Amino acid sequence: MSEARYLVERHTILSVVVGSRAFGLSTAASDVDRRGVYVAPTADFWRMSKPPTHVEGPLPEQFSWEVERFCELALSCNPNVLEVLHSPLVEQRSALGAELQGLAPAFLSRRAHTTFARYATSQFAKAETRREREGEPRWKHIMHMLRLMISGTSLLESGSVHIDTGPYRERLMAVRHGELSWDEVCAWRDELSTRLDGALATSPLPQHPDTTGVENWLVSVRRRSLSDGSGLVCPPSQ
Repeated sequence: MSEARYLVERHTILSVVVGSRAFGLSTAASDVDRRGVYVAPTADFWRMSKPPTHVEGPLPEQFSWEVERFCELALSCNPNVLEVLHSPLVEQRSALGAELQGLAPAFLSRRAHTTFARYATSQFAKAETRREREGEPRWKHIMHMLRLMISGTSLLESGSVHIDTGPYRERLMAVRHGELSWDEVCAWRDELSTRLDGALATSPLPQHPDTTGVENWLVSVRRRSLSDGSGLVCPPSQ
């Protein structure tokens, strides 16, 4: 068994399903996108060759982060990482995984505005390039870009992460099926961009995340891993 596979199969503390199935946007053909967090044994960091910061697989559409890298990304309000902490579709969770989920508010801050806006702008630029080259964009990608903007706006306005698209599902699915014109999509995108920018000044989120609290937890995880592996092993099923 490779080291990467061993880390995911033996040291995962949290594994969830994200993507369309978690957002309420799935179809019969939707993939099962799995994301997880593993804790590399503390002693493995003493070697010249360090444990990987992330692992793809071993299942299809599966991606996992080592806990330290996961915390780094979460502190920057990376949307893909925040979704792991708030997905309702939990497949595996150890005691440490439950602690990590409980720590979720510590990662949130107004940094979300920059992260979400930058990601949406990048995705929209790629869609425009594809449309100019091939005649139309990938509507599924456009749908997820708009969903991301909705999620970011909601986060800044309410101070909490909302995964399910709720009342936006029908319109987002219409985008996926190419039922909205490009002009309608651009107008919706502009509307969401304005809301996202406007929510920043009055957001209940703190200016900065609780980096100290997250770091203290991470240190405790390393210590527990070194002493007895406490909380590292997930139960066979959730």
